[in-house]
Amino acid sequence: MDRLHGWRDAVGEWFDQIALQTPARLAVGGFATIILLITGLLSLPFATASGQRAPFADALFTATSAVCVTGLTTVDTGLYWSDFGRAVILVGIKIGGLGIMTLASFLGLAVSRRLGLTQRMLAADEARAGGLGDVKHLLRTILIVSTGVELTITLILFPSLWRDGLPPLTAAWHALFYAVSAFNNAGFVPNDTGLVEYAGDPWVALPVAMGVFIGALGFPVYLNLIRAWRKPRTWSLHTKITLVMVALLSVFSAGMLALFEWNNPTSLGAEPVGTRLITLFFASVDQRSGGFAAISHEGFHEHTWLLEDVLMFIGGGSGGTAGGIRVTTLAVLLLAVAAEARGRRDIEAFGKRIGTESLRLAVAVTLISLFFVIIGTGAILMFTSNLHWSLDKVLFQVVSAYATCGLSVLSSEQVAQMPEIVKHITSALMFVGRLGSVTVAASLALNKQRRVIRYPSERPLIG
Repeated sequence: MDRLHGWRDAVGEWFDQIALQTPARLAVGGFATIILLITGLLSLPFATASGQRAPFADALFTATSAVCVTGLTTVDTGLYWSDFGRAVILVGIKIGGLGIMTLASFLGLAVSRRLGLTQRMLAADEARAGGLGDVKHLLRTILIVSTGVELTITLILFPSLWRDGLPPLTAAWHALFYAVSAFNNAGFVPNDTGLVEYAGDPWVALPVAMGVFIGALGFPVYLNLIRAWRKPRTWSLHTKITLVMVALLSVFSAGMLALFEWNNPTSLGAEPVGTRLITLFFASVDQRSGGFAAISHEGFHEHTWLLEDVLMFIGGGSGGTAGGIRVTTLAVLLLAVAAEARGRRDIEAFGKRIGTESLRLAVAVTLISLFFVIIGTGAILMFTSNLHWSLDKVLFQVVSAYATCGLSVLSSEQVAQMPEIVKHITSALMFVGRLGSVTVAASLALNKQRRVIRYPSERPLIG
């Protein structure tokens, strides 16, 4: 027994060392292992409705999309997979959503342990404001809060789904699936029609939108709000920036979508006014990260696709289930432009100064993300040249995959024709997009070196 306890303690110490010293390696290995396990389960004959084994490419694609909480699919989730298969997908979504939030906590702790004393004291103050002080308490709170939100949304959705004619058990299952998928910004649906049939039903569309909104904010934000919702002045800078950016992007998203698509007969123009308004509200939350399609995106104008490309690339809040470069990254870049335009030396927001380290990380994350989007787009265009897929559709698909959003403009025929190599490229984009910005930022922060001797400064011409 003593030997067993000693072995367990040794394994625990080894795991803690890996988690705190090489968190990026642990994240990649952990997510890859979970994806392979989900792939194996989806490859079982009884995971499909037909009883036939799913092709490896489709099983891997679906598993990656679920664990990376993306929502892109190569087969119809409601028709192709059995109840067992959909349950496996739901477990993958739950694990992936929890994993990305806890990963952010481990990375934050690892970075703080590499800081100097003064910086560490400042980081501790900011961590307490955001609720990131005690990791064990944080992980427990993440599980409780996420499960509580999912169960609340399930209870709200159940009466509407039951009222629409679904048997009680089926209605409860669909409500739970939608709730977990919404909070984790996964975009998976348990039925073949998805949210399209509920586009005008506020008792279905609005709770799903609320789940997407809460999940996309990021755990540090809503934990900060729960603890100090009556004292906005005490909110952390991260919380203030995230809330302001989310509000501005939501208004911008809804306004531009209304401008572009209100009278389009192949999209919003074919719906009643009430449905249009609900869809606009839903899209203002969903376009950047949710991945649910309350209305078919195939009928949108090309300039609307470009708008959605930008919104998906931005994504949601840090430390949450959304993807993209994150709204705080965009905020730091915009604040840097504003400071340069005004001739100010420092980047400032809400009475606080943002250090140049944050700006360098924001630039690095953005440029690396652009690199993957460009490479992914070029690769898919090359392998689909015989299918004559247009650049706008391929770019949309790549951004949706890398930003783990899950929206798609490909028709069912185009999805059926997708080459196996394209499925693997898209799976890789989802995996890199899910872990990329978080691990890259942490790795750069952990790699920071202090140099005693510095070269003389000289400013090259820009622009």
